[in-house]
Amino acid sequence: MGKKKQKVMLPPELPPDVPEDEIEVSDEDLDFVNRNKEYAGFVSKLDTQSITRHVNRVADVKEDALESLYEKRSRKKSLAATENIQHEVDPVDALPVKTLDGQVYYRTAPKGPNKFQSARDEDETVGENEDVGKDNGVVKLTKAEKRAKFKKLRKEAKKQGKEVVEAEEVEQNSQAEVLAEVEKDISAEEANEKRKFRLAEIGTAMLTDPEGNIKSLKEMLQICKDGDQTTSMLGLKSLLAVFKDIIPGTRIRLPTEKELAMVVSKEVKKTRFYESTLLTAYKAYLQKLMALEKVPSFRRVAIRCICTLLEANPRFNFRENLLGVVISNISSTDDVIRKVCCNTIKSLFTNEGKHGGEVTVESVQQIANLVKDHDCNLHPDSVEVFLSLSFDEDLRKPEVAKPNHAYANRHINLSLTSPTYMVKAEFMAASFAQDAMEKRQIQSDTLSSVFQTYFRILKHAMRPRSEANGLPVGPFGEHPLLAPCLNGIGKFSHLIDLDFMADLMNYLRRLAGGSIDANRPSENFSSHLTVSERLRCCIVAFKVMKNNLDALNVDLQDFFIQLYNLILEYRPGRDQGEVLAEAMKVMLCDDRQHDMQRAAAFIKRLASFSLCFGASESMAALVTLKHLLQKNVKCRDLLENDAGGGSLSGSIAKYQPYASDPSLSGAFATVLWELTLLSKHYHPSVSTMASGISTITNAHDQVYRSNVSPQQAFIEMSLDNETFTPKSGQKQPNNKRKKGNKTPLLAAGGTGEAVDEAAVRAKLSEHFLLVHEMEENGRLRRELERTKSALHLYKEYKKQRTK
Repeated sequence: MGKKKQKVMLPPELPPDVPEDEIEVSDEDLDFVNRNKEYAGFVSKLDTQSITRHVNRVADVKEDALESLYEKRSRKKSLAATENIQHEVDPVDALPVKTLDGQVYYRTAPKGPNKFQSARDEDETVGENEDVGKDNGVVKLTKAEKRAKFKKLRKEAKKQGKEVVEAEEVEQNSQAEVLAEVEKDISAEEANEKRKFRLAEIGTAMLTDPEGNIKSLKEMLQICKDGDQTTSMLGLKSLLAVFKDIIPGTRIRLPTEKELAMVVSKEVKKTRFYESTLLTAYKAYLQKLMALEKVPSFRRVAIRCICTLLEANPRFNFRENLLGVVISNISSTDDVIRKVCCNTIKSLFTNEGKHGGEVTVESVQQIANLVKDHDCNLHPDSVEVFLSLSFDEDLRKPEVAKPNHAYANRHINLSLTSPTYMVKAEFMAASFAQDAMEKRQIQSDTLSSVFQTYFRILKHAMRPRSEANGLPVGPFGEHPLLAPCLNGIGKFSHLIDLDFMADLMNYLRRLAGGSIDANRPSENFSSHLTVSERLRCCIVAFKVMKNNLDALNVDLQDFFIQLYNLILEYRPGRDQGEVLAEAMKVMLCDDRQHDMQRAAAFIKRLASFSLCFGASESMAALVTLKHLLQKNVKCRDLLENDAGGGSLSGSIAKYQPYASDPSLSGAFATVLWELTLLSKHYHPSVSTMASGISTITNAHDQVYRSNVSPQQAFIEMSLDNETFTPKSGQKQPNNKRKKGNKTPLLAAGGTGEAVDEAAVRAKLSEHFLLVHEMEENGRLRRELERTKSALHLYKEYKKQRTK
């Protein structure tokens, strides 16, 4: 069979093109379309531009030209495929496609093409289409579309260029900011330097001519506000120096409205302007200081400026405000601020001539209120400032009655008209001299506030801290104000009104040990006080008694009992040795005749106390012991070996070393054997003192004159102990033997006496041999007893066997 000829499949022929002008639409066609809009409505929604842009067939073109056109398009597609690398899509993300020949293909995603390249290809295709389709029916792009495309390309190019420009602008802006900050810092430093120079200029001008440059104070205040921290501090100090120099010694009273309405001279106007400007600037300066007083970095500077102003001009305006700030900081936890404020208050107390005592009264009253508000929980310095007060005792004396006879009255009346009296009266009126009645009133108010504070502190100390309104222990201790309170009472006890003396002694007695009132049970108020605080109560009681000896008749036996017991409770390091030494001096050494039994009890206790503690306490106790022995002749019998020394008549009470009452201790039944041990004390001063006491004779006519007090002895020994090093009992052996001396020598006890080493060795050998023999004898005796008991048991056993 011959091969069949294959038919060539040709594309269908296109319908002939009909010009739009020749197309006619009949009425039937219109009616059909109108009736069937749901079928033909999609035609109105067709995108004619996209259809014409993507047409694949070209009309009125020959086959050769059409084939060349298709080849060019396929070639461009292959070039685009090579330029845009295809990426195969993951099978999980896209379904495969199977062709008719059975092969499976996965979809591919092209890379993002270059925008400029794609746009160029489109332009080329458009150009080719235009060239090919000239007058051949190819769809052409309009000018508007071409313009739109070019605009898009330009916009994209501009965006990329803008990003680069923006990055450059950010870098330039950052550099500009850094430069601006540096310039700002440099300008700020220059401005501060200018402010400093300006402060110096204004300050010099103000000190030279205050009235002519009084307006410059506002500029100085403004510099303090505008400058940095260093400049502000410098401005505050400069203003302090200016105000301290130009402020007058009296208050400034601004004129009233009525006075301002009056016609005055130029000098008066100038003075009024100067005073008003000064007072306004001073007020603003104080407000600035009080505001900075709450700022930690400016606190010390502000407080120092306030204290300096108050101390320099205590009579000037706004004194109450300055004093309130100073009083509120006398108990500050900052040591610098507290010391500055306390020194200012002490200066006001000691220099009353500047203010006539008015500031003293105000300060004492404000301190009393501060103690009351804080429930006595303040730093001790806040009450210790009272010790700087001084009172005129002549003001407390009653005035002498003036003569009342006629001659005296006539003489006084005549003297009132004398020129001398008139000049004196005018001088007194112009000066700041105070009247005696005014001084007496000021001193009375001051004393009232001081003792009111002291009694409040004593009452507070009688309560345990758990009962003191439930407040915890403060940062300054349990009773921080008790010690300065007792010191103040001891100093001003001669100024206390006798009506309050009995209550004061009762408080001190109860604080020292306990209540001794027989009508009520015993209450121990001193359980929460230290030994030093209880000793201070005893000391103050004796000072009060000594200062009011003519008016008081108080039995001090209870305080002797407390001292007798507190000597055993004393512990070095925990308690204050100088307080104990002061108690010994005041209570036992200050020209007081003691009861014989009580003196003997203290002598024995002080001797025992000297054995237990350091050299300072021992020396103070021995000085007191020597004083008591020399002043109480009968107590020298304690130096004898026999009980009572054989010189006491009657029976002697048994010695009770732990008795609480010195009168019941029976000290005469013992001897001072402690002095023998103290004479071998490691400190040469203590051993010398003990040896000297042991050699006191029984001469009854010996008069004692104390040269050293227990306080002085304690202080001197404390200073001596800092550099004292105990000496060794033996000297180092000398290895260099002298010729002809075959025996080394040892120094015995530092006495310089040579001791034979062989003799010492022989004595020690003999001693240890004797000890060994005694131990051996004891062992042999024990074995003999065991043997005897064994033989006795054996004999008993044999007797039972024979039976």
